[in-house]
Amino acid sequence: MGPAALTEVRGRFQAGRRCYVARVDGQIAAYGWVSFDEEFVGELNLRLKLLPDEAYIWNCVTLPNFRQRYLYSALLTYIVGELHKDHVSRVWIGADTENVASQKGIARAGFTYVADLVVTRVKTLRHIGIQRRPNVSAELVAQARRVFLNDREKVWLSVSNSSISA
Repeated sequence: MGPAALTEVRGRFQAGRRCYVARVDGQIAAYGWVSFDEEFVGELNLRLKLLPDEAYIWNCVTLPNFRQRYLYSALLTYIVGELHKDHVSRVWIGADTENVASQKGIARAGFTYVADLVVTRVKTLRHIGIQRRPNVSAELVAQARRVFLNDREKVWLSVSNSSISA
């Protein structure tokens, strides 16, 4: 994240978030953040709300010199193992559809692909809904809807042109 982000990092820790780090030869190679109650996803303008036994993994980065070594998958596997030791029963994570590398890493770490958040833009509004993936139970999709859309079928969000690119 760099030295300029020190205030942001401190704020994350003060808000109860955790950061997990993968090191190679003493150097930070990858990291990921975990939230336990709620988290704001700025790029979607959504506030995720988690149950006490849930966690959300976000802002994961593998530094360029360490990519293509499966560190992301290893880090996710480690995080999930640690969270289960802390009695977290469900862990959520997401990736953009264009981010194939993250999707592959998430799958290698054993996550179940539940649903897609479908975003449609209409002028200055965005419509966000959930599209169920094949062979996923309706109950699990309902849990995703609870976390990501606050139990609604869809949400409409107002956006400014400066924060969303067409």
